[in-house]
Amino acid sequence: MTRRRKILKTGNVLVKSTAQLEGIRESGRINTAVLDYVQDHICAGISTEEIDRWVYEQTTRAGAVPAPLNYEGFPKSVCTSRNQAVCHGIPNEKEILKEGDIINVDVSTIYNGYFSDASRMFCIGEVSEDKRRLVQTAKEAIQVGLLEVKPWKPLGDMGHAIHMYVKSRGYSVVEEIGGHGVGLQFHEEPWVSYVAAKGSGEIMVPGLVFTIEPMINMGGPEVYVDDSNGWTVYTEDGMPSAQWEVTVAVTQDGYEILTR
Repeated sequence: MTRRRKILKTGNVLVKSTAQLEGIRESGRINTAVLDYVQDHICAGISTEEIDRWVYEQTTRAGAVPAPLNYEGFPKSVCTSRNQAVCHGIPNEKEILKEGDIINVDVSTIYNGYFSDASRMFCIGEVSEDKRRLVQTAKEAIQVGLLEVKPWKPLGDMGHAIHMYVKSRGYSVVEEIGGHGVGLQFHEEPWVSYVAAKGSGEIMVPGLVFTIEPMINMGGPEVYVDDSNGWTVYTEDGMPSAQWEVTVAVTQDGYEILTR
């Protein structure tokens, strides 16, 4: 049962209390452990359905709930997005990981009513240099963004820094899909753009919790949603995409990473 909490807002942005931040940390520890399990077991020859089973079993074993399961009709416990799939890939038994694939595994957890969210990229076996460089750039983009997470700065500074870095590496950033506030709900304000103008957006105040999760495309930024399932987003040009995600809390002097 979710206990009642006092929620402080700045506009529509939820600012977390010390107790709420600890609850999100606890959820984040489970979320990170689940991703660690996936990292230790993922390999060529397994299906994405098997990844879904791992996530469900490891999450529920810890006394938590997979946040994606039945969220707005999503049928699985995790998103698995392979190669040209940008995000929201639905695991299935027929999708078998092959040597040379790259895949994003996006895990989200509810524990005692608190939400956490993170994703990692995995390279399956020997991956082409082009794909490996894309995956590495997506990971580096997180670090570039974190350097801009400071109290009383506009959120757009972080998104702008990521965009400029990714462009300098020869890639594009998906514009229509961004990060989000998280903690007391799965998706909260603010919406987080990674193509934002410097100086734009909400002010990052201590207690603000949000995800950094830019989606980096090898080709152009255009994407489309698979009509057959209404969820999976693909690159328009069929080129690979990569994404890492962390949840961060703004502190009095910088930031704290709550999920990895």
